[in-house]
Amino acid sequence: MTQTTSVVPEVGLSQRKLVLVEAALGILVLASALIFGVNILLVAAVSIVSALVVELIFAKGRKRPLDRGWLYTPLLITLLLPPTSPLWMAAIGAAFGTFFGKAVFGGYGRYVFNPAVVGVLFLTFAFPTYMLTRWLDPITSDIVATATPLITLKRALPFDYTPLQLLIGNVPGSTGETVRLAILVLGGLLMAIKALDWKAPLTYIATVYGLNFVGMLVAPEKFRDPLLSVLVGGVFLAAFLIVGDPVTSPKQTPAKLLYGFGLGLITVVIRNFATFPEGVTFALIIMSPVAALLDSVKYSKAGKTS
Repeated sequence: MTQTTSVVPEVGLSQRKLVLVEAALGILVLASALIFGVNILLVAAVSIVSALVVELIFAKGRKRPLDRGWLYTPLLITLLLPPTSPLWMAAIGAAFGTFFGKAVFGGYGRYVFNPAVVGVLFLTFAFPTYMLTRWLDPITSDIVATATPLITLKRALPFDYTPLQLLIGNVPGSTGETVRLAILVLGGLLMAIKALDWKAPLTYIATVYGLNFVGMLVAPEKFRDPLLSVLVGGVFLAAFLIVGDPVTSPKQTPAKLLYGFGLGLITVVIRNFATFPEGVTFALIIMSPVAALLDSVKYSKAGKTS
């Protein structure tokens, strides 16, 4: 009697499309370095080396080639970290995210949670001072504790940033979230060539905008300007480079729309009612395992395929 072993099927982007996504992340790292300085490149280099060490150990142990998506995680972690992050923290985040978020599941195409988000969430709880209170003002080069546009908007403080400033990126914030115009252009190109699907990302952005719009009409003391709510924090970065990831997002069209709505709902609730100023990371962690549940539902024939 022969014994069979079940193998988790691999999903995700083709090698060519994955390289294009990684190239887009690399461009955003370079754009961020122009705003925040060369330390961003050092953080990226340390993240890459740290993740690569973990990848090589697992590849050797499993007698398999190096994982084809090994560069995606450290580049994304670099963009999710504050620009003041010390190098040792980048090393820990990249190693933790690659190990616990990806390698233990079998590598690219098999993980449940985005590995970079896993690494950043770990750093947020392990080193909150570095992750939540040390931001770099690109205009003055000063380290500030509470002057990011997201925190300013959440606390209903005088908001001195224009939408154009938020798009161009000369404002405090996480390394990659501030270059929103570049994210918009690169994300649009990736969707145009179908490297990323547009349904969940655009639903996510529309939900964040729509809920804040309705919320301002009902409870203006709790909700903020809907346009600014979309332009601050990591909404753009998450929408265009994480939410559409075919590994963690649903496969059916109705499921993608529900997935994007769920992400937007959780983001808005955490931003407006919880202690943490940003809800994007938590929304991604909560909704990632729900993606499989949404895909298990039998929808109408018209909405079955993407």
